[in-house]
Amino acid sequence: MNLLEVILALLAACVALAVLARRTRLPYAVVLIIGGMALAFIPGMPRVELDPTLALAAFLPPLLQASAWRTDWEEFRASIRPILLLAVGAVLFTAACVALVAKLLLPDLPWAAAIAFGAVVAPPDAVAAAAILKRLPLPRRIVTVLEGESLVNDASALVLFRLAVGALATASVSPAVAALTFLGVALGGLAVGWAVAWAASRLLPLLEDTALEVAVTFLIAYAAFLAAEAVHVSGVIAVVTTGIIVSGRQRALLAPQTRVEAIATWNFVEFTLTSLVFILVGLQLNGILERLEKEPAGTVVLAALAVSLTLVVSRLAWVMPFAYLPRLFPSLSHDHALPRPRHAAIIGWAGMRGVVSLATALALPLEVPHRDLLIFLAFIAILVTLVVQGTTLEWLILRLGVVEPRRNGMSAGEAAARRLMAHAALAEVQGRLDSPLDGAIARDIVGEFRDLDRVFGGVAAGGPQAELQARLQIRLAALRAGRQALLDHHGTKPVPEELLVGLVSETDHEELRLTQQLNQLG
Repeated sequence: MNLLEVILALLAACVALAVLARRTRLPYAVVLIIGGMALAFIPGMPRVELDPTLALAAFLPPLLQASAWRTDWEEFRASIRPILLLAVGAVLFTAACVALVAKLLLPDLPWAAAIAFGAVVAPPDAVAAAAILKRLPLPRRIVTVLEGESLVNDASALVLFRLAVGALATASVSPAVAALTFLGVALGGLAVGWAVAWAASRLLPLLEDTALEVAVTFLIAYAAFLAAEAVHVSGVIAVVTTGIIVSGRQRALLAPQTRVEAIATWNFVEFTLTSLVFILVGLQLNGILERLEKEPAGTVVLAALAVSLTLVVSRLAWVMPFAYLPRLFPSLSHDHALPRPRHAAIIGWAGMRGVVSLATALALPLEVPHRDLLIFLAFIAILVTLVVQGTTLEWLILRLGVVEPRRNGMSAGEAAARRLMAHAALAEVQGRLDSPLDGAIARDIVGEFRDLDRVFGGVAAGGPQAELQARLQIRLAALRAGRQALLDHHGTKPVPEELLVGLVSETDHEELRLTQQLNQLG
């Protein structure tokens, strides 16, 4: 099979496994990685080797940018303390615990190599958790903290990995130098990310073309990553910084059509890359097992169990005290910002590992003792955390009763926001009533805007929503009737294709908007 056939076959397998995951309600990543393992043992299946440099450079930037694009900066900033405690503190603590266990099991493993391996498996991957979190109405703070952690933890882990590998070559690195290097790499990533975001902010308004603007949103992710790596600072932090800054200004930089099309494009690319990443992880198993034949079976099994258990326990050991210890102090016990123990338990259990761990493991220097064993242990850590934690996370969430009741109807806050928009629109139309040019038209349509202002004002004040629901249903039925009439007419007397596509697209977007509002009303 040539490269094109392999890629198409893998994409077809991703679609089939995605359907299977939906039917079985199993975590998407679990089904993909197990499916990849099964494919790896099919006779005649071509050997697929995941190049670590290519994997990080090709997959990581767009996936990080997609997460950053969805991040609410205000919520991120409000939760910055728990995010950094997880993304930096938990990563360093987990890496230290895993390094200690690895050193105890493999005494001839240098401390620098043990720390490098700890950095390999330390950062959780939120992709697997995201599929579960989307299915359940969780408190927004939990989702924000987990998403924020996933944006930053890869950076801290990769910086630690780089320092540890450097220590292998130089035999020693002082803690002070390591700390300064860590800080310099992080700040350098911030600077590069800000510079790329600044350039993108100047370039995007000049393009005035939807396709070009969407393409630039992808290119800036790779530009930030590659530029940062070229000057030996954190590419991950650079991508996240660029993504958060540009996404925060997207409403000023991008036209409405570009924003709509960018969302659809990014959703497809994110699905494709995420699917390929996890299925490629599973496909690595064959080659890893072949290179592991020289290691004693007992050592392999014991090390796999010990490392996987250490990952789970160390994260819980880091997270849970921050939920309980502050409550021992009277001055802090009534602080509403403190994490609830049930929330902390969910955050602690959502520690599934992913492709970054495997790609970083493959980047271990060839001279590291037990390198093949360490790569295998990273693979098992990914598999165990995905299968054990991934399949039980939803059960734990439901068991702890953290799920918030689904909201029926439109909230007073949303109605107030919609009324604000309707009121401004009404004021604009009323300002044209006396215009000699627009007055007649404005008087014809002003009633519609007064009606919207009245209806949303009533809902915001706590009034009944039946009238709003009926109006939306009538609008939706009328919209569908108009579109169907156009299509029937096109069947007997063809409409120019460009005109037909434009009108149908317009009604499709309007139907999505009306349907979304009706779904919110229940």
